[in-house]
Amino acid sequence: MAGGGNKAVVAALLANTGIAITKFGAWALTQSASMLAEAIHSLADAGNQVLLLVGGQRAKRAADELHQFGFGRERYVYSFIVSIVLFSVGGLFALYEGYHKVHDPHGIDNWKWVPVAVLVVAIVMETLSFRTAIVEANKVRGHVSWTRFIRNARAPELPVILLEDFAALTGLVLALIGVVLTLATGNGVYDGLGSMAIGVLLVCVAIFLAIEMKSLLLGESATREAQQKIVDAIENTPGVQRLIHIKTLHLGPEEVLVAAKLGVEPTADAAVVAEVIDAAERAVREAEPMSVHIYLEPDVFQENHVPDERPAVPEAPSH
Repeated sequence: MAGGGNKAVVAALLANTGIAITKFGAWALTQSASMLAEAIHSLADAGNQVLLLVGGQRAKRAADELHQFGFGRERYVYSFIVSIVLFSVGGLFALYEGYHKVHDPHGIDNWKWVPVAVLVVAIVMETLSFRTAIVEANKVRGHVSWTRFIRNARAPELPVILLEDFAALTGLVLALIGVVLTLATGNGVYDGLGSMAIGVLLVCVAIFLAIEMKSLLLGESATREAQQKIVDAIENTPGVQRLIHIKTLHLGPEEVLVAAKLGVEPTADAAVVAEVIDAAERAVREAEPMSVHIYLEPDVFQENHVPDERPAVPEAPSH
C-alpha cells in the first residue's frame, strides 16, 4: 500500500476506534437510537480500516505458480468487502434501528446532554481524520477534481477513506440534529429519523463504493495519462515505425500489464528486431514505472495493410 494511503487508513482506524468506544458509552447511558446507529457505524468503519490494512499486506505476497501475476488485486477484494460491511453493518442496521424508534418513540430521559457532547467531540476527531485523508490525497490528486480523482483512482485506499470519512462527518451532523430535536421537543421520533437518515447515507455510499470496486476487480486499463506516456515512449523508440495497437491492464494499484504490437522495418536479422523490442521495453519502463509486465510483438510494417487510424488512447470510461 502506498505510504499516503497507509497513513490515512491508520489515522482513520485510531479515530474511529476511539469514537466507537465513546459512542457506545453514550448509548448505554441514554438509549439514543441515533447514538447507537453512529456507534455501529464507527465500529464498522474501524473494522473496514483493518480490512484495508490486511488487504495491503496480503497484496505484497510474491507470485506463485497459481497466481503468476501476483496478488496485487487483493487490495481491490478487501475494498469490495469494505463496501459490503458498510452497507450491511452500517447502513441496514441504522435503518432498522431508526424504523424501530419511529414506531416506538421515546425521548432521552437520562444523561440528556451526554449525546450532544459526545457527538461534538466525535465531529472534531472525525474532522482531523478527514483532514489527514485530504492532505494525503492532495499529494497524488494533482489538479483533477475530487470526483474524477475518486472515480479514476486505481489505488482504492484513499478513495475509500475519503468517502467513509465524508459519510461519517455527515452522519454525525444528522445524528446531532436528531438528538437536539429530541431533547428540545421530547419526541423520540426525531431521534429515529436521524438514525434512518444515517442509514440512507451509508447505503448510498456503500453502493457507490461497490460499483467502483467491482470495476477495479474486473480489470481497468491504465489511466489516460499513463497510457499516453507508454504510447509516446514506444513511438519515439528508434526502429519502431508504427504502434499498431496497445492494451493495458492494472494487475494491482501499482502494477500495469502492457501488451502491444509494433510495426518495425522489414529485416532478416532477428538480432536487430530484438534490439528494437528491448529498447522499446526500456523506454516504457522509464516513462511509466508501474509497467511491470510488458509484452511487445513485432510485426513487419506495411503501409497498405495497416489501418489508417492511430492507436488512440481512449478516455477512461465511467464505471
